[in-house]
Amino acid sequence: MSLPDEKDPPAAEDAQLFREAVRGVRPLGGGAARPEGPKARARARFTRADRMAVLRESLEAPGADPEVGSGEEMSFHRPQIQPGVLRRLRRGEYRVQREIDLHGLTSAQAKQVLREFLADALERQVRCVRIIHGKGLRSGHRGPVLKSAVAAVLRRTGAVLAYTSARQVDGGTGAVYVLLAP
Repeated sequence: MSLPDEKDPPAAEDAQLFREAVRGVRPLGGGAARPEGPKARARARFTRADRMAVLRESLEAPGADPEVGSGEEMSFHRPQIQPGVLRRLRRGEYRVQREIDLHGLTSAQAKQVLREFLADALERQVRCVRIIHGKGLRSGHRGPVLKSAVAAVLRRTGAVLAYTSARQVDGGTGAVYVLLAP
């Protein structure tokens, strides 16, 4: 241990105060604490930064999806999703854990709200959500604006495994069920 430097009196005072504060302190016995039982298996998770990067990327992409017509059903799934999973999703067999209604929002507002909703659902490890976008009946010649915006965001969000139009009792072609990665 070196002697306190005379050029730096505050450091010397700090060292002396520390010594006085810890005088009489004894180390705890037993060494370092060790957890009991086997360690939990590590699981890969999206980091918050990864999720935000996906959401930012979807902002930069074009908003309209030419495949979405006003009364047409929407359906999409990643290649690794089996047809039976999509069929069960279409039938409403997955329990909807969260829901959002985008009626009355502009396309830009709906995209932002939807991205935040999806990020929150992923954070809470939600598996299935329902998004109500409406049928676009009042959109005129432009077609269903929110429906197209929702489809664009969902297709560009990597954590979305599949989505399909909801059953009639849950909104029909004005809503989608979305299956998220666990």
